[in-house]
Amino acid sequence: MPVISVPQEFNEEELYVGLEGIFGHPLFLKCEGFNFAGSIKLKAATEMVEAAERDGLLTADSVIVESSSGNLGVALSMIAAGKGYRFVCVTDSRCNPSTRLLMEALGSEVHVISKPADVGGLLGARIARVRALCASDDRCVWLNQYANPHNGIAHYRRTAPAIAQQFPDLDVLFVGAGTTGTLMGCARYFRQWHRPVRVVAVDTAGSVTFGGRPGRRMIPGLGTSMRPPLLDESLVDDVVSVKEADTIRACHRLARRGFLFGGSTGTVVSGAVSWLERHGHQDLTAVAIAPDLGERYLETIYQTNWVHDLYGDDVPASEHATAALRAA
Repeated sequence: MPVISVPQEFNEEELYVGLEGIFGHPLFLKCEGFNFAGSIKLKAATEMVEAAERDGLLTADSVIVESSSGNLGVALSMIAAGKGYRFVCVTDSRCNPSTRLLMEALGSEVHVISKPADVGGLLGARIARVRALCASDDRCVWLNQYANPHNGIAHYRRTAPAIAQQFPDLDVLFVGAGTTGTLMGCARYFRQWHRPVRVVAVDTAGSVTFGGRPGRRMIPGLGTSMRPPLLDESLVDDVVSVKEADTIRACHRLARRGFLFGGSTGTVVSGAVSWLERHGHQDLTAVAIAPDLGERYLETIYQTNWVHDLYGDDVPASEHATAALRAA
């Protein structure tokens, strides 16, 4: 079997971008999109696969099966290809087209769910498909990113210590909430640190993660239609909910300054800025985690027709003028 070895820190240069000149608040953005898989999900994928191998759950003829909105699917596609496993990703109709094509280019099989379940929406329908696949073939192994403790462990071991080393005087950390693996791993680490750090979860409007009412969510990445089993709210100091129109505004504002980030990053930045407007002060050391870059969103949040069809006048034309010029 071919073997792929992923180093502890993925040979990944720690890159931080200061956003005070763009948004007027002291905020550093930890950019996680510069590894081979293009997102922070490479850490969780590596940790979960290696744990499954140590536990004997994965063997030479195993088929890895996972539900993903996109980025974890790409990371697992890369790892599975390198290690010689088959991989089946169950996603839904909100998955960016380029993300789906990338998984297929890496040799993965992609199932796209378009009909939501009566309970749990599209995520519930995806998980039902995963369970059906596992029931039909005993070679299938579901890593289950939503409940797998190694999802959070990856960030307890890698993401949080890297931030602590770079920012020993950290005051507040903003983390997007999807499966809540990144959020829980970082929160547990900083609960044990030598100084208090406020951990602020950034969720998307329409998500039920923190008890909100379910609503339409068209940007993949953050938010859930089912409460994540990994979530321990006692570790979270505050929660900010961000409307998708504000996510798009943040992404385009960053792009006009030369930074092309993904939808999850736009949500985290928007939430962080709104929190800092209410609670921040100039000597506060604040860091936000940017999960991915923006190339996979060129056909969605950076495309004028897509934005206008879904959000209409909620996003002023000036917010996506650059995309309009590109589409003309």
